[in-house]
Amino acid sequence: MLNSTLCYLERGDEYLMLHRTKKKNDLNRDKWIGVGGKCEEGESPEDCVLRETREETGLTLTDWRYRALVTFVSDRAPTEYMHLFTASGWTGTPVPCEEGELAWIKKAALPELSLWEGDRIFLRLLEEDGPFFSLKLEYRGEKLVSAALNGCKMVL
Repeated sequence: MLNSTLCYLERGDEYLMLHRTKKKNDLNRDKWIGVGGKCEEGESPEDCVLRETREETGLTLTDWRYRALVTFVSDRAPTEYMHLFTASGWTGTPVPCEEGELAWIKKAALPELSLWEGDRIFLRLLEEDGPFFSLKLEYRGEKLVSAALNGCKMVL
């Protein structure tokens, strides 16, 4: 079972988004996502999100919030537990990312981007600013075939 993190740095009505264009054989190729990555041995989700954000952006998070656990089930990859964060404070100077292009995108413009369908669900839930949630997303290829929020099936 794989553990990973994903973080959306928030600046007013914008998120810092990563357009994944640089890595070969990237499952997220050409998609827009937050920053993050795989947890290393011995890391907590918080340790991982701090390290991954620093590696991908050059920024050190100073104010972040653990928002959700997202379980990905796929016919292309092992099951993954993704720990979802938002951040509203950081220090440092942005650096170029080795995995793609970083850009501040208005939240209202996110639907126009190439996003995973499940990401559209959790981005909406983040905007609703509700309590911590658990979201299970099942994919066949790139098609989202099932979603459950806090154990209850969602209509897609």
